Amino acid sequence: MTRRLPEAGYKGMEEITSLIKQHEVRFANFESTVHRREGYPSLFPGGTYAMTDPDCLADFKKYGFNILNTANNHSMDYCHDGLIATTRYLQNNGFLFAGTGENLADASSPVYLDCCNGRVSLIGCTNSFHDSDAAGNQSPAMKGRPGVNPLRHKTVYELTAENINFLKKISLETGINDDQNLLIKEGFLLPKENFCFGDYEFKEGITNKTNTCPLEKDMDRIIKSVKEAKRQSDCVMVSIHSHEFKNGDKESSPDFIRDFAKSCIDAGANIIIGHGPHIIRGIELYKDGVIFYGLGNFIFENETVSRLPADFYEKYGMDIAETVGAAIDSRSKNNTIGLGVDQRVWKSIMPGIEFNTGHIERILIYPIELGYNLPRSRKGKPFLSHEDSVFNDLSRLSAVYGTIISVNNGIGEVKIM
Repeated sequence: MTRRLPEAGYKGMEEITSLIKQHEVRFANFESTVHRREGYPSLFPGGTYAMTDPDCLADFKKYGFNILNTANNHSMDYCHDGLIATTRYLQNNGFLFAGTGENLADASSPVYLDCCNGRVSLIGCTNSFHDSDAAGNQSPAMKGRPGVNPLRHKTVYELTAENINFLKKISLETGINDDQNLLIKEGFLLPKENFCFGDYEFKEGITNKTNTCPLEKDMDRIIKSVKEAKRQSDCVMVSIHSHEFKNGDKESSPDFIRDFAKSCIDAGANIIIGHGPHIIRGIELYKDGVIFYGLGNFIFENETVSRLPADFYEKYGMDIAETVGAAIDSRSKNNTIGLGVDQRVWKSIMPGIEFNTGHIERILIYPIELGYNLPRSRKGKPFLSHEDSVFNDLSRLSAVYGTIISVNNGIGEVKIM
């Protein structure tokens, strides 16, 4: 969110806020930093440098959200000072949030929301981030590092004997691994289990394929948080932000995300909330839980940020004295490529869940739109949709997991087995 709401709201806002406020637990992934340039621009941003003016939080509250995930690829766009400022502004505006903190213990801890008929917990984490964004542990001698609650994953490419031998030959002849081998020899880097070609890890197999799995130490830490949340609350939500996809298909979640989600439910989680690729993905029912692999966007105003650092202009070969609008035009090649022209980005869903005594009783799906055909200055705000096209996509993507979605009077419902 980068723009203030009109004083009188906008067409469709009252309808959507009324729907949200019918629910006691109102979750959103807050994918921005909040400050007035208190932070320093990171060398490794999450794309567009995401910065929201603190005054926008008063408008954001009008939608009714009361519990947020703050762990994503934009959390550290303005380094540690930007994160600390974001924390302060969110707290001052009364928002509960999980996924970031002044150290790893804070970032990975659950937050709790007390409701009329029970207590709900949220654990936030992200798989999409630069290594330097990860929060660090405290030690007896040193304080921890502010950052995100990381879920890293391991990727091993499996190749036939012929292909892996060819890769090893290239490695020897080019010296691509020389720096890495020296660092290992001198003790500055731990050796990998399999053969490495640059930053990529390979092993011999029968066919050529990609294998992914969550990093064990991150998985163990998050599962520990889930178990603690289960002890202390009636409903456990886990938010996972990930841009990763499978087999070149942005609509398809990678294996390690599915393994992660199911492991969280096995440990006591009830609702897994996935987001990141800016489009919807399928819904899977697993045991007594539900996994939303991708909820798409709710507010999407990344092209109307007020300022951008010099690094952004330099990346696109522009003069650093240029304007934000010119920089966005350059990146999108005058709105002919990118998220702005992908219609899937501007149609999304809001799930409403009825939860009772440890079980999900009903899941309703409300379709929303964000104004794909509007100019940049006005697009990005949500309103309820009266088209069924998003349900066609959601049904197709969910059928892969055996999930059935019916539609009645413009509202979808997930069939609970």
